[in-house]
Amino acid sequence: MTQPSYVPATTADRVRPVERLPVPSRWVGSRPADAPAPVPPKGPRFGSTGPDLGYGMRLARRFEDRLDLAEGESVGDAIVGCFSVGSHRAASFGRAPVIYDMEFAFTLWGFLGGAPPDLVALRTALFQGAAHQYEVQRDIVDRVKDDTVRLTPAQVRDRLGEWNQLLVDTPIVRTVLEE
Repeated sequence: MTQPSYVPATTADRVRPVERLPVPSRWVGSRPADAPAPVPPKGPRFGSTGPDLGYGMRLARRFEDRLDLAEGESVGDAIVGCFSVGSHRAASFGRAPVIYDMEFAFTLWGFLGGAPPDLVALRTALFQGAAHQYEVQRDIVDRVKDDTVRLTPAQVRDRLGEWNQLLVDTPIVRTVLEE
C-alpha cells in the first residue's frame, strides 16, 4: 500500500523497485526426451489417455456379480482386464468412460455369457495376472482391433461367434518373471 508523502518513513519501510526479468528467448525442443508433437504417441504398450479414466474402474466393478467365469479365472483379473479395454474405448472417442464402454469390454471377452469355448480358453490364459501386471493389461488391450472399438455392445454380442475377427491373433508371450 502506498504511503502519502507527508508521512515520515524510514529507508527500510520504503517501497523498493521491482527487479525486471528479461523476455525469454524462443524455446526449441531439442533434448532427447522432448516430444516432437503435442499429441501423445500411439502404438503397442503406450496405453490410452483420456479424461477421468479412474471412474471406469467403478463402472467395471458393477459387473462383478454378472461375470461368467471359467475354471482358473479370477474376478479381479476379469475386472481389471476389461476395465483396460473399456477405458481404451472411451479414450479413443476422447471422453470419459461410460457404462457402455465396460459392457463392450465384458461382452467382447465373453464374460457376460455366450462365449465360444475357444474364446474362453484364450482369455483364461491371457487374463491371468491382469489385476497385478501392467504388461498383461497392455497385452489384452492391444489385441482389440481399432475397428472393433467402434462397435456397440449389441453389435459385439451379435458377432461373438466370430470373435477371432474382432481381435488380433498373436501368441501369448509373458515377459514378466513368474515367482
